[in-house]
Amino acid sequence: MSRTDRIVVLSGAGLSAESGLGTFRDVAGLWTRYDLNEVATPEGFARNPNLVHDFYNARRANMAAAAPNAAHAALARLSTRPGVTLVTQNVDDMLERAGARNVIHMHGELSGALCAACTTRWPAPPVMAPDDPCPACGVSATRPDVVWFGEMPYRMDEIETVLSRADLFVSIGTSGTVYPAAGFMELAREAGARTLELNLEASGGHFDEVREGPASETVPVWVAEILGT
Repeated sequence: MSRTDRIVVLSGAGLSAESGLGTFRDVAGLWTRYDLNEVATPEGFARNPNLVHDFYNARRANMAAAAPNAAHAALARLSTRPGVTLVTQNVDDMLERAGARNVIHMHGELSGALCAACTTRWPAPPVMAPDDPCPACGVSATRPDVVWFGEMPYRMDEIETVLSRADLFVSIGTSGTVYPAAGFMELAREAGARTLELNLEASGGHFDEVREGPASETVPVWVAEILGT
């Protein structure tokens, strides 16, 4: 059994930046026009649901106009290999549109809607509004199915399980400094996994190996090495 039989990949905003989907740090991006406390917290949604829906409607339109890049396509190829788990902090659908299988969206998905009253989930329309009724209970408590600051990320038990069995942990396009994702490398390392960072610039984490550069360049090269192509 090779030491790369079980691979866990964590991806962040840097994976989709080259597709035109902004990061928190973009100087002139969508995020800079909004106060995150007002559009990415339960409290902000309670205060002004119209503002929050406007923000996510804009992000959904941005996503619809974007296309997967070479890094997404490479990870989609990798996802067909047995033992590979893709975990992403991104709420876009670029990995799925590139053909990736079984992606774990720990922060939810822009393409989903969630009823805050009964927790029913359904596909989000392009434009959502506060008075949209839940298709299950009829209550107007519709929100984007994304994880806001102060909320628990999705599928954490599943993520921790695959990390505890990993042979290789790879962090792509994320600083990995915010918990719980900040602890993923240590969980994998405790399991005996090697660790690799692919990022525009090194995050300063204690990875066994760091490769710097745009995701569209570094990720396809690494995937080709793993797949032997």
